[in-house]
Amino acid sequence: MRAAVILPALAVLGALALSSVFIVDERERVLVLQFGQVKQEVSEPGLGFKIPLIQEVVRYEDRILGLPTQPIEVTPADDRRLVVDAFARWRITDLLEFREAVGPGGEDQARARLDRIVNAAIREVLGSVPSGRVLSEDRTALMNQIRDLARREAASLGVEVIDVRLTRTDLPDQNLEATFARMRAERQREAADEIARGNEAAQRVRAAADRTVVELTSEARKNAEVVRGQADAERNRIYAEAFGRDPEFFAFTRSLTSYERALQGGNSSIVMSPDSAFFDYLNSDQAATPAPAP
Repeated sequence: MRAAVILPALAVLGALALSSVFIVDERERVLVLQFGQVKQEVSEPGLGFKIPLIQEVVRYEDRILGLPTQPIEVTPADDRRLVVDAFARWRITDLLEFREAVGPGGEDQARARLDRIVNAAIREVLGSVPSGRVLSEDRTALMNQIRDLARREAASLGVEVIDVRLTRTDLPDQNLEATFARMRAERQREAADEIARGNEAAQRVRAAADRTVVELTSEARKNAEVVRGQADAERNRIYAEAFGRDPEFFAFTRSLTSYERALQGGNSSIVMSPDSAFFDYLNSDQAATPAPAP
């Protein structure tokens, strides 16, 4: 009977002893609560002790945590709406203040409140600048302003906002099509201007080429006329020289040339009398030449 009583008692005592010991990981921090009140904060890794059945252990992350925000619409200073979302990094700095601020909700409740804080900071900072600055690549100063503003607001939660980065800054869907249409119209206008300038340049080149052709053709014709005139002059000089040397032979050759041109084969016919002036040279030649002996 003693064994029957001692063994269960030892088991109960062992279970109570085990439940009074807890392990703190190096990646977390621990609060020991008694009826909802904080009795102990453990931030060093190792073994810890608590009163069984009376105290409880609540664990919190000691690492840097991430917070992706939900997309929100922001109206910059030039009244051009933008869809913006961001990513924040934060960590718990004051565990007691964090517990008092968020209560039993813990880190989930802290994320919800930080999401509202970061979104409010985004609206305040981006609402004071034009959209061109938000959409530009050099917006590090804006993100630093959002971080500093969110850090001040989140200090009452016992957390520190380490960094805030804008992950997307786009136009709303209903404005994208209008923006694309305006961009297409601008590009089409630029293309039309380029085409018009190209046609104008081509027309100038074509006119210059036509003028060059006319100038070259005129120069070539002038040179040809000069050469032709020189050739005619040389020909006339040779004819005159030949005529001066032997007028009778020159007259003879001219008559033969005339006969050749007039008496060519074909369908044409010439009707004239034998004593026509056309045969004067032949008649005079026959008269000057003695008749052969029979």
